[in-house]
Amino acid sequence: MTDRKLFGTDGVRGLANTEPMTAETVMRLGVAAGKRFTRGTHRHTVVIGKDTRLSGYMLEPALTAGFVSVGMDVILVGPIPTPGIAMLTRSMRCDLGVMISASHNPFQDNGIKLFGPDGYKLSDAIEAEIEGMMGSDLSDMRAQAHSLGRAKRLEDAAGRYIEYAKTTFPRGLRLDGLKIVLDCANGAAYKVAPTVLWELGAEVIKVGVEPDGFNINRECGSLHPDRMSDLVRAYRAHLGIALDGDADRVLFCDEKGQMIDGDQVLALIANHWQRTQQLNGGAVVSTIMSNLGLERQLQAQNLKLIRTKVGDRYVVEQMREGGYNLGGEQSGHIIMGQHATTGDGVIAALQVLAALVQGGRTASETLRMFEPVPQLLKNVRLSNGANAEAVLGLDEVRKAIAAVEKRLVGKGRLVIRKSGTEPLIRIMAEGDDAAEVDTVVAELAALITKAAA
Repeated sequence: MTDRKLFGTDGVRGLANTEPMTAETVMRLGVAAGKRFTRGTHRHTVVIGKDTRLSGYMLEPALTAGFVSVGMDVILVGPIPTPGIAMLTRSMRCDLGVMISASHNPFQDNGIKLFGPDGYKLSDAIEAEIEGMMGSDLSDMRAQAHSLGRAKRLEDAAGRYIEYAKTTFPRGLRLDGLKIVLDCANGAAYKVAPTVLWELGAEVIKVGVEPDGFNINRECGSLHPDRMSDLVRAYRAHLGIALDGDADRVLFCDEKGQMIDGDQVLALIANHWQRTQQLNGGAVVSTIMSNLGLERQLQAQNLKLIRTKVGDRYVVEQMREGGYNLGGEQSGHIIMGQHATTGDGVIAALQVLAALVQGGRTASETLRMFEPVPQLLKNVRLSNGANAEAVLGLDEVRKAIAAVEKRLVGKGRLVIRKSGTEPLIRIMAEGDDAAEVDTVVAELAALITKAAA
């Protein structure tokens, strides 16, 4: 199996119009992925969605050309949340789904996320296989002239997703009387998310719904939730909801403007599903970044927290392997196995709103399930071409990390990892003593910065 160099934690990502996010490379990706998912003699189909970045206008036709050249028909749906592509891939019996998005990154970046016919993100092994095919002579993969694919637009894709999202909300329940601030990050959900909430009865104060190709995630959305919090207080709303650029993750704030992250949402849904006997396997799947407070809260209910490496697709893989139906990330990816095959910010928001309505209490009473353990994350940016793995492999760095881990045994955790998308080493520590957490993170950051110089 070829090692993955092109694919990162969540598909292919980079600066638009520079490698690998150029029209040429993306077209090769379309050829290789299309050929990999050609399985038989039927007319093969791929559905392609995107967010609102300017570079989507370059990458969409490049991908289309690649797929058409290997005989695959292309369905173009325009801006739609990433989970909408996962849903459409399955519901339309497509052979492949593609989302053009760099999620929470600024507009200059873009990315490609691939979904198999089952609606799940591709495994590392399949991504490596596609990458290997891209490095070969693609001329052998081209279809004959009479077998080329066709491309067409699907006008009702957004409507299909809206109706599907509404089916995940409890039957007979309404959002009448709720005032909600909704920040769509000027991204993929700028049309569908407000429509879902309005059609269910809510009063929606919508922001981040005027994309111009450049303003996705800019001072808005889940990356900048202060805007949502300020508006909730200003409008005296019951809840704030902030999506990211492709709407596969979501953060909240209560009526006081206080933030509610993905860990609290996982605790809330786990508590409700445990009581209603909907939780499979007596466990929740999350990543190494989830707060120790979540783990302790679940333990108090005799539930387990199963941790994976960072990346929602690794959470999904563990969920599928173990038969669990609830997982997610602190950052706001929430995966509910009976509703979606990937993180879905809109559907997660509906589950939170259902709990709010059914409980008849305020958001601050409903959504704050546990007191988080003090946690600090610091990113050390590498310069001069320093390699993250090489830096973390240095003797003095390994010894310092081991000493801190020993220091935190029984009262906290340390997580050190390289970023999958940027030249960063991420240092996260948490523990009952906030001052100690601050100290160990500062010490390690200084050491790693010096070692990488």
